[in-house]
This record gives sequence, C-alpha cells and structure tokens, in this order.
Amino acid sequence: MTSSDTHTGPPAGSIGKPGRRRYRPGSLEIFGAILLVAIALRDPLESLLARPALQSWATVFIAICVQATPFLVLGVVVSGAIAAFVPAAWFSRVLPDRPVLAVPVATACGVALPGCECGSVPISNRLIDRGVRPSASLAFMLSAPAINPIVLVATAVAFTGYPSMVWARLIAGLLTALIVGWVWERIGRPEWMRPKVPVRAEPGRSGRRVFLSTILGDFTQAAGFLVIGAAAAATFKTIVPAHVMEGIGSSLLVSILLMAGLAFILALCSEADAFVAASFSAIPMVGKLVFLTVGPAVDVKLFAMQAGIFGRRFAIRFAPLTLGVAVVVGSMVGLTFWGWQ
Repeated sequence: MTSSDTHTGPPAGSIGKPGRRRYRPGSLEIFGAILLVAIALRDPLESLLARPALQSWATVFIAICVQATPFLVLGVVVSGAIAAFVPAAWFSRVLPDRPVLAVPVATACGVALPGCECGSVPISNRLIDRGVRPSASLAFMLSAPAINPIVLVATAVAFTGYPSMVWARLIAGLLTALIVGWVWERIGRPEWMRPKVPVRAEPGRSGRRVFLSTILGDFTQAAGFLVIGAAAAATFKTIVPAHVMEGIGSSLLVSILLMAGLAFILALCSEADAFVAASFSAIPMVGKLVFLTVGPAVDVKLFAMQAGIFGRRFAIRFAPLTLGVAVVVGSMVGLTFWGWQ
C-alpha cells in the first residue's frame, strides 16, 4: 500500500489560502476600554451623575442587579453541577416519555428550586442539553421562580392580610407553566431554538473542570443580558412619573393591563415582587395577581437573557405566548378568588 492510498485529507489544490482571522474583543477587553474612558472623563461624569434623575436611575439599576445576581449565581452553579455530575440518562429515567406527562412532572419539580427567574434560564438550557424535552424544560423554567418556597413565603409576608394571595399565586404559576409547556409541545419547532454550545465532558477531563468552565460560560452570557434588562427597567421607572401609577384602580381591565405591562418592564426579582405589588393600594387584587403571575414568567430582562441563550427566533415567539397565557390565567384565577373587587 502506497502513501497515496492511506492519505485521507482533501486532494491537492482543494485547500485555499487561509483567510486572515478577524479579531473580536472579549468581555475583558471591552470592560477595560469602558473603565479607561470612565477614568478619562471622570469630572464630566461626576457632574452628570449628580443629577437627581440619573441618581434615581442608578439606584434602580443597581437594586435590580443586586437582587438578581445571587440567584443568578445559584442558577449557574446548579447548571454547572448538572453538566458535570449528573448523567444524561438520569433525566430520561425520571421524566415520563409522553409529553402530556413530562410537562406536569417538570412543572412540579420547580417547587424544589429556591431561586428566581434569572437562574432558571441557564438551568433550562442545561436540561435541554441533558436530553429533556424543550417543552418540559421550559415548563420548569416558568414554574421554578413562581412557586418555590422562598417566593411563597415572601408573598405571605407581603400580603399578611390576604393569605389567599399565596394560594392564588401558586395556582396561577402552576397553570401558566403547564399551559405554556403543552402549547409549546404542539407549536414549537427545533429550528426556533438555538441553545448555546454546551460544555461536555471529554476523555481525561475531570468533572471539576467541566463544572467550573460551565459556570464561567453560563454566568458570563446570562449576566450580560441581565445588565441590559436592568438598564431598560431602570430607564422606564425613571422616565414615568409616580402620579401616573396612582388612581387607576377604578377600571379592572385597565389595572390588569397596566400591572401586566409594569411586570414586564420593571423586571423585578420574584423574591421581591410581592412587596412591590402590595404597595399598589389602589389596584384590585386581581391586578396584583396578574403582576405576580407575569413577572416571574416574562419581562424585559428574561426576554434579553432568553434571546442570548436560546436565540432571537425563540424569544420573539416564546415571550408573547407566555405573556398572553400569564395575563389570562392570572385574571381568571384572581376573579375566581376575589371576583370583580
């Protein structure tokens, strides 16, 4: 056998000249450039940031980031542990094969994760990487921040005089996750989702290295979109006058639509949103429940994070579906509990 017989590469002349590799700055370089610009423009920035409107913006922006970051860290740690230490076959054994049963089981599992919506997005992506059906993984992503024990306890504290709000939020969160999961099973298309390339175990690569590299990759990506969403929410809260938020409780429909819109734009952490909802004394209980149902399911922060992790084609389809289901479910459950009051 000659050497030409064993050659497996491309034929001669088929390899073109290597193109010049385009340099793309990483997050560290971008951060360094921003830091240098801030240092160079220190005096103008100080006078600009002294304005009350910008101080208010910065307060809201930092508050959202501080609220969300611990739970985002919890989420990526769980995501890294799943990637590094949980065999892929385990999920296929736990979840039923039939989608009609897999979605409810995944939804119920959300009660075990004490985190918020920021951490549930990377975990959902990791579950899909481990072979979980997208519909079941997305149902878990919606239920985890809405029905976990920390959120329910916070809701009970915020609505001390209305213990029924805890049960209403639990039921509305479960129904929203179930319905969206089942609907996505019917209408969802694989080409709509673009999960990021997962970190897989390689021969000779320890679980610890996979764990750390997964945490770094998930946190870097999710945190960037968290910052974008927090900036959008802070901008809205700064621009809209406070008196616009008052005196709208006379119309149930208007209060429902307004509270749904506020939940989407303010992008509050699900562990803290109950205290914000309770502060709207003029809003009917139904409107407050819609606020608490929409917030953990879809907001500008989640839309940005989902677009970054699953792709823009997924986000522009999933967000309207989730928003519509959450508004309808929250309204129906609220009317069942409190009527038109």
